[in-house]
Amino acid sequence: MGKVTGFLEYERQGPAYRPVPVRLRDWREVYEPQSDAQISEQGARCMDCGIPFCMQGCPLGNRIPTFNDAVYQRDWAHAADQLFRTNNFPEFTGRLCPAPCESACVLGISSDPVTIERIEYEVAEHAFANGLAVGTYPILETGRRVAVVGSGPAGLAAAAQLRSVGHAVSVYERSDAIGGLLRYGIPEFKMEKAVLERRLEVMRDTGIKFHTNVSIGDGGTPLVDLQRNYDAVLLAIGSTIPRLIPVPGAELDGVYAAMVYLEAANRAVRDGVESPISARGRHVIILGGGDTGADCLGTAHRQGASSVTQIEILERPPDSRPDDQPWPTMARLFKTSSAHQEGGERRFSTETLEFHGEDALREISLMDHSAQETFRTPADLVLIAAGFIGPELDRMGLNTPSCMTERGTLRVDNAWRVAAVPGQSPVFACGDAVRGQSLIVWAIAEGRSAAAAIDAHLSGTSVLPAPLEPYALSW
Repeated sequence: MGKVTGFLEYERQGPAYRPVPVRLRDWREVYEPQSDAQISEQGARCMDCGIPFCMQGCPLGNRIPTFNDAVYQRDWAHAADQLFRTNNFPEFTGRLCPAPCESACVLGISSDPVTIERIEYEVAEHAFANGLAVGTYPILETGRRVAVVGSGPAGLAAAAQLRSVGHAVSVYERSDAIGGLLRYGIPEFKMEKAVLERRLEVMRDTGIKFHTNVSIGDGGTPLVDLQRNYDAVLLAIGSTIPRLIPVPGAELDGVYAAMVYLEAANRAVRDGVESPISARGRHVIILGGGDTGADCLGTAHRQGASSVTQIEILERPPDSRPDDQPWPTMARLFKTSSAHQEGGERRFSTETLEFHGEDALREISLMDHSAQETFRTPADLVLIAAGFIGPELDRMGLNTPSCMTERGTLRVDNAWRVAAVPGQSPVFACGDAVRGQSLIVWAIAEGRSAAAAIDAHLSGTSVLPAPLEPYALSW
């Protein structure tokens, strides 16, 4: 390492936030830029550990110490070369990943971990700004054709990998625009859609074809047609069935799944209009304390909510790592996002009992388990951010015991293949449709791994890296 004492000399320093009164007036990303000198110091904090547990913590196996050192040296070309070898979309993960690598950072045992996620962001942004290689172009064409169903991070990663070795790749998306949750689930203040468009332009330039407004199954294009027209089909359809809260009044107008609200908000921002599900002037209750709940919180602030309260049924997480979640595991800790800094109330150990109203929602009954009391509070917009229960398999006739696990996800073999699907060409699957609701970094890792399996099936062997060893997901 170029600065062997860097971790002793420099403190962890992430980017500053734009002032709250300023950022609530627009939808731009919340961070101020950092200088190259500041980023270089953060790279210098990497300890050059004998065993880089950060790499083990990252599902992609990113070469973190190598690009940290390159950033310290301000060798952005080498840093980008190392990062893009293992991660197709560091501009996404550098903004959206909860950074399990930082939980596994050795420096984090006794100090604050290295700002790995933000360094990743800076490497990606420097690569785009300086015209460095950010995509892989095929050298030879194989003549084999692959259809990818779903354009979230798993599907896009698989498409990029398959195209890099010369397969003709077509991506099918049922929505009107490519990106999956990256498009309509992530608010603009976390990732501006220009970042997504920039990446899609690179992918188009490599030769990947995108098809929108195409539903596979469910009265649209039959899955068997894709099997007939392509040499392999990959299902990267995500986990999109929301987990709702079955209490009295759940059918009232004003009660929405979080993704319904966020999609409407993202479309409204894109079109420059008021969202049809706006929080303006309303008392908003968000049920769910995770990242999606925080996305709803920041969105409601920008729409001009009268009040916003985020409810979590679990106890408040601890501020420091508990004994039963030892390093290098990713501990469940109390986290404050940019949206929490913007206002609103947070309540823990609170259970939803009932929604009240005649035709429209007016109040909500809650049980505070810490105080052992029941109370009502005004609510004319409730957003349920309680996660997802699985993929929509019935659309393609895959909701059968031979295709599904007990958790309702797609059953794949140790080559990422849904072996129970008959047809002319094999069907593979990856991402949240297989794993269940998870992190963006796992989706990209599964997309890369499934791509290697498909390439091996089509070519007999594969040079593509597979960050996840082939395994049978039979649970």
